[in-house]
Amino acid sequence: MAQLMGRGGRRRRTNAEINMVPFIDVMLVLLIIFMVSAPLLPTGVVDLPTMGKAQKAPDKVIEVLVESDTELKLVIDRKPSGQLPMEDIAARVKDEQDRTEGGAQSAPVIISAKKDVRYEVVVKVMDLLQKAGVARVGLSVRTTGG
Repeated sequence: MAQLMGRGGRRRRTNAEINMVPFIDVMLVLLIIFMVSAPLLPTGVVDLPTMGKAQKAPDKVIEVLVESDTELKLVIDRKPSGQLPMEDIAARVKDEQDRTEGGAQSAPVIISAKKDVRYEVVVKVMDLLQKAGVARVGLSVRTTGG
C-alpha cells in the first residue's frame, strides 16, 4: 500500500528519499580496509629506459631524410647524396654500410623527417630498412625549434 491512511482520513505521502546512513557506513568500512591494507602491499620498482652515451662518436653516420611522402634523401656524413625513390633506399643504405670500415653493422642509420610528413611514411622507411637487414636504426629528435 503506497498510500496509508492517517488520523482523520488524510492520506500520507510515501517517503521517496534515499537513506544515506547505510551507504556512509559501507564507505567508512571500505576506507578503513584500504588504509590498513595499503602499507602491506609490495612496492614495485619501475625500470625506465635511459639514454646511453656513446664513448666514441661513429666514424660514419648515414641519415635518411624524409622530406615528403615520396621524396627521400640520403645524407652521408652530413653530405647530401641526392634524392632516391622509396624502393631503392634500403639497398643504398646497405651498400653504404658495407663500404664502412668494420663491416655492415658499424655505421648507424638515422631517420629524420620534416614535421609535415605523415608518420606512416617514416614507419614505412623503418620497415624497409628492417627487411633489408639494417640493425642499427634510430630516429632523429630535435629538442629546439630549428
